[in-house]
Amino acid sequence: MTSSIVKHDLRPLLQGFIDDVINAQDLEVALVERVAENFVELNPLPGQGPGRAGLADVLGMMFTGFPDLRWTLHDTLVEGDRVMGFSTWTGTHQGEFMGIPATGRTATIEAWTIDRYRDGIFVESRMIMDVASLLGQLGVLPAAAAA
Repeated sequence: MTSSIVKHDLRPLLQGFIDDVINAQDLEVALVERVAENFVELNPLPGQGPGRAGLADVLGMMFTGFPDLRWTLHDTLVEGDRVMGFSTWTGTHQGEFMGIPATGRTATIEAWTIDRYRDGIFVESRMIMDVASLLGQLGVLPAAAAA
């Protein structure tokens, strides 16, 4: 029996979102073209509003805090309509971010995402970011004692 289900590789969709929205910092055109208006973030940052507008606000906050932000995708797994990605983002803290005044420090943070796509459009995400490492690199948390 031949399956009538066509499976698509979602990796190019994830990489395109990273390249065209995050790294290009395009919240006007690329975000609107790639993300559903009723987008759902399953693990929202504090204060993140709903939908594509809420995602745009969070990304705008990141771009303000880290104007040179670069997101790099390292590894992916695809199952059905979901793609899981392991990424790092790097940036210099040059503006306020989540209430933290600019420190001038550069940070590299690990992040894991499980993203869902429908008809080539980004509809849902769950992002887990290493916030403790971010706060440590920015000097907000004390550095761990040497072993």
